[in-house]
Amino acid sequence: MLDFFSQVREDLQVVEHEIKAIVQSRDPLLTQTSMHLLNAGGKRLRPAFALLAGKLYNDNLDKLLPLAVALELIHMATLVHDDVVDDSLTRRGTPTVKANWGNKISMHTGDYLFAKSLVLISRYENPIIARVLAETSVKMCEGEIHQISTAYSAGQNWRDYFYRIERKTALLIAASCQLGAVAAGAPEKDHRRLRRYGHQLGMAFQITDDILDMVADQQLLGKPIGGDLRQGILTMPVIYSLEKSPQRKRLRELVEIQDKTDEQVSEAIEIIKEAGGIEFSFHAARRYIEKSKSNLVSLPDKPVKQTFYQIADFIGIRRF
Repeated sequence: MLDFFSQVREDLQVVEHEIKAIVQSRDPLLTQTSMHLLNAGGKRLRPAFALLAGKLYNDNLDKLLPLAVALELIHMATLVHDDVVDDSLTRRGTPTVKANWGNKISMHTGDYLFAKSLVLISRYENPIIARVLAETSVKMCEGEIHQISTAYSAGQNWRDYFYRIERKTALLIAASCQLGAVAAGAPEKDHRRLRRYGHQLGMAFQITDDILDMVADQQLLGKPIGGDLRQGILTMPVIYSLEKSPQRKRLRELVEIQDKTDEQVSEAIEIIKEAGGIEFSFHAARRYIEKSKSNLVSLPDKPVKQTFYQIADFIGIRRF
């Protein structure tokens, strides 16, 4: 676990234990597939954000635990569904549920995990928690459909891109930061600031993900380089290069090929690098990070507040 999670490390261990307990099913296959996904690991960023936000106002883990577990279950459900849509056979270097059990079992596993999250959220009386997570879930689905319907289309614009990454990543991180504070009794002005922090940080996180998909060490990344290009997903470096590169015509041709060879993916990445798409995207991510940190200034002056600053800085330099 990363150092800046030290303040919630023990709480995250409790979250992990609770996830293992709640995914148990009377059906041994559902238990097996859910545990396989859980054991594949992950950063547990969303529950960590909720726990950290809660610690700004209340140290009572009981108030935060159902939310923290539910957030990770929602995230896990999206991952197992994504692996079916993307035909992904590995995630974090481990075979996916899709690879081991096929599409039908994968889809039902994702549905099961999402349904389990609903059970946990029903424990809260505060209507903000259920409303925000419901609205977020709807928008996440809209983002996925948009990504599928625009795949391999070189005509996508900046509006398409920001619409997609907000729904794919930023909204659930925003909800995690906001709702951790809500569950801990934070005033409205504070939980709204934390939501803005999480939203802007989530945008930076996804932009950085898009960059790493082209330049990261494949072993650190845990999946093949150039995966977005192979799936026809236009990310920030690609859109920028389609506008600016002298080889934009060739890049457009490569983007629209549905069954790309490794050589074609490598060629596209080289065009993007030469056009400055990677540098442009890094600068964009850093701007979002600075905006995210501006929301922290008026929050309670507790040690955990510095952790939020440290997380933002880490997002800008991460390599996995």
